Amino acid sequence: MSISAAFFAQAQDVSVLRNTVDVYSNSPMVGSAKFNGMAGSNGALGGDASSLLTNPAGLGVAISGEASATLSITGNKNSSSMAGATLDYSKTRGDLGNAGGIISFPLMTGTAWKFINIGVNYSNQSLDNVIQSPGNSNVIYDMDSKDPSTGASLAAHAYSRYGNLSKMSFGVGANYNHSFYIGAGLNFFNATVDQSDRLAYQNLQTQRIEAFDKQDTPYYERSSGFSASLGVIGKLSRNFRVGATLETPTFWSIDRDYTYYYNQPNPGKDMGYESRKFTSPLKATVSAAFVANKNFSLNVDYTLGLTKPDYKVYGPAEREINDFFKANYKNLSELRLGAEYRIQQLRLRGGYSYVSSPFDALTIDRFNSAGTVGEESYSNLILNNRNLVSFGIGYDFKAFYIDASYQNITSKYSNPFMRGIQTSNIDTAYYSNSSTNVVASDAYAVSDVKNSRNNFFLTFGWKF
Repeated sequence: MSISAAFFAQAQDVSVLRNTVDVYSNSPMVGSAKFNGMAGSNGALGGDASSLLTNPAGLGVAISGEASATLSITGNKNSSSMAGATLDYSKTRGDLGNAGGIISFPLMTGTAWKFINIGVNYSNQSLDNVIQSPGNSNVIYDMDSKDPSTGASLAAHAYSRYGNLSKMSFGVGANYNHSFYIGAGLNFFNATVDQSDRLAYQNLQTQRIEAFDKQDTPYYERSSGFSASLGVIGKLSRNFRVGATLETPTFWSIDRDYTYYYNQPNPGKDMGYESRKFTSPLKATVSAAFVANKNFSLNVDYTLGLTKPDYKVYGPAEREINDFFKANYKNLSELRLGAEYRIQQLRLRGGYSYVSSPFDALTIDRFNSAGTVGEESYSNLILNNRNLVSFGIGYDFKAFYIDASYQNITSKYSNPFMRGIQTSNIDTAYYSNSSTNVVASDAYAVSDVKNSRNNFFLTFGWKF
C-alpha cells in the first residue's frame, strides 16, 4: 500500500510512527536478572515480582517473601548505510533496571486456599536511540533556483531520541491448593521522549555544511499512562502448567512542547504546545511450562495484540495517523522461550524471543543511489522484527541470592527520512539553523539500519 502524502503531511515526522509503536505500545520488559536471562519467559512459572511483567498470577506461586534490585548496563549500536557509506552510533548506559518484592501471607483457615501474596515491581529502560545516516552526493537540492551557487548535496541525517520508559506495577496473587493460581495487577507508566530530526546539506561550491531542523522539531514529550492485567496459572499434572493473561490497553496522556519555524514576516522560531490521548493495543498472553523436577524447568509464552494503536481525534493529524495504523499495522506477535537448570545452589539459564514486524509492506517515493526518484516497496520500513538471545547464571545463598544475565537483541530495517513539503496549507519542511534556507522534498532518502543491543544485568536478592 502506498503511503499518502496527506498522512505524512499531518504526521510531520517518521519518528511519530516509530515512537507510537516502540515507546507507547511497548511495555518495559526489564525484570530481574533471572527474568532477563530467560528472555522474559515465565508466564506459567511465576514465583517472583517480575511476574507482574507477564502474568500476575505468578505472584501466587511464591511461598515466601523476597525483595531484589537489578542493575542494568545497556549498550545500543546502530550502523546505518546508504550510497556505499556507513555511519555508526553506539552508547552504553547504566541504571536501575528493576526493583521488586513480594510479601507472602500464609492462610491458616483450613481451606484449600494456601497463600495470598502482594507484589510490587518497578521496571525501567532507556529509550536512547540515535540513527545517523550518511549522505548521498547525487541527491542535489537548489536552495535558490535563481542562484546556481546555492546548489547543495545531501550530507547526513539523524533521528535522535533520548529518554526513559518506566512501569510501576502493584498486584495480588492467590494460591489454591498449590495447583491453581490467580492474580491481578495495576500498572502505571511514565515516559520521557526528547526527539529531534536533523538534516545536513553541503554547498557544492563552498563545501560549507548547513544544518536543518524539521518543522515542529525538536519536541519534548512527558507522558503517563495506566493499564490493568488479570492472569491465571493451572497445573495440569505434576510436570505441566498452563497460564493465560489479559492486559488492558495502556491509556496514555501525552504532553508535547515543540519548536516551530516561520519565514514571514521575518525568519524566526517559537515554541508550541499540544496534548494528546493515546490508547495502546489490548494484549493477550498464553503460556505453558514443563517442570521436570526441582532442577529443570522450561517455559514458553506467546503474546498477541488484539487491537490497533489509536489516538483520540482532535483534528486531521490524529485522524490521518489512525487511518495509517488501521491500514498498515500488523497486530503485535511475540514468542518467548526460557529455561533454567539447577546444580545444587548454582543456576544456569537461557532464553530466546522473537517479535514480529509491526507494519505491512509499504511503497514510497525515494531517491536511489544515483539520485533518481522512483517508487520502491519495503517490507521492513521504519521498524522490523526483533530477535533476542539471552544467557544467565545465579547462585542461591539460601537467605540471599545473586543473579547475572546477558542479552543480545538484533534488528534490521529501512529508515526513511528527508521528506517534507511546504505549501500554503501544509508545512513539514526543514528549516536552516543559520540562514533563511528551507529544504522541501516530495521523496524520501532511505538508509539501511542494523541495530544491535548488548545488555547486562546484575540482581541482588533477599528472601524472608
